[in-house]
Amino acid sequence: MLINKVKLKKYLCISLVILIFFLTIGLLINWYEYKTYTKNFNQKIAELVAEVRKEYPNVSENDIIKILNSTNENAPILDKYGIYINGKSIVMNNDEIFQKFLKIEVIFILLAFGSFIVAFMIYNSNKDKEIKNITKYIEEINRRNYSLHIDENTEDELSILRNEIYKTTVMLKESADNSLNDKKELKKSLEDISHQLKTPLTSILVMLDNLIDDSDMDKRTREDFIRDIKREVVNINFLVQAILKLSNFDANTIEFVKENNFIKKIMDESIRNVSTLCDLRNIKIEISGDEKIKINCDYRWQVEAITNIIKNCIDHSEENSKIIVKYEQNNVYTLISIRDFGDGICKEDLPHIFERFYKGKNANKDSIGIGLALSKVIIEADNGNIDVESEYGKGTIFTIKYFM
Repeated sequence: MLINKVKLKKYLCISLVILIFFLTIGLLINWYEYKTYTKNFNQKIAELVAEVRKEYPNVSENDIIKILNSTNENAPILDKYGIYINGKSIVMNNDEIFQKFLKIEVIFILLAFGSFIVAFMIYNSNKDKEIKNITKYIEEINRRNYSLHIDENTEDELSILRNEIYKTTVMLKESADNSLNDKKELKKSLEDISHQLKTPLTSILVMLDNLIDDSDMDKRTREDFIRDIKREVVNINFLVQAILKLSNFDANTIEFVKENNFIKKIMDESIRNVSTLCDLRNIKIEISGDEKIKINCDYRWQVEAITNIIKNCIDHSEENSKIIVKYEQNNVYTLISIRDFGDGICKEDLPHIFERFYKGKNANKDSIGIGLALSKVIIEADNGNIDVESEYGKGTIFTIKYFM
């Protein structure tokens, strides 16, 4: 069981100092008591020896010393005088001294015990104070006050509890901030979606009004209006589908089926998806790389991500140009580079091209600004990242890395 290491160590150190102090004082008292008793006994024995030598000069000093050092306890000679070996001291002064020392020792024990009680009460008082502080801290958190900080960083139970509460506070604050940011992002996304839908819907309504109001409209103009309406409906459908996909990613409701897939197969499928656009503008896609290279990913989603990137390159390429796709692998990651030789991306647009609904200066008029954002989300979901380099007027390079 984890105990209050730091505070308990401090308490034990204080207790140990108090214990050593009182033990030292106790030993000194016992030593002084012993010296006092010894002095009294030796003084009386010296007086007895002097009397014996005076009355019995024939008794040698060796006999006296032998008697003094004898361990014989069978000496009932004093019993008839009411003086017993296990009774009170023969030297009456020692009894008085004993009473004094007994009082001192009782006071000494009470002081020692009281000191330990005071130290324990101080320790508990500090502990209760810390618990009250933690309780107030939690109350502030419940009031959504996340600006508090816990500065102590020790190893005792309460400090660990404070640190865990602080971590929880940080998580709650991040959650609250994320919730607020999500609301702001949702508001911004709804505004962007509204703006994206408003233009084609307005265009469709205008064209439909013209078709309805002008019954004598010539066939060619009518057909142009119908084709334009169809194009706008297709754009709206694409926008709605893309938004639904991004919403599913945001809600973490998409379950990736990750398998080892050949990059060549992903590239071939992606190029097949944009083949019509390439034919219309006579753009060739050159692809090179080891056909045995694989990445662990969801095949269907990766095809969509690569398709969006290649489509973006086609939209920004000149007619009769080319797009170069290369891929390779090392011990750290698998790299895919997709390069076009179009008009490039403006320096101020470069940091924003993966943002949703963002349109750069050179964006296609039919661009919605959501394809690259979707590609970035898909690639990152498969443990990859995507970067872009571009020089205005000289083309763009998309670099994708899938880490092992």
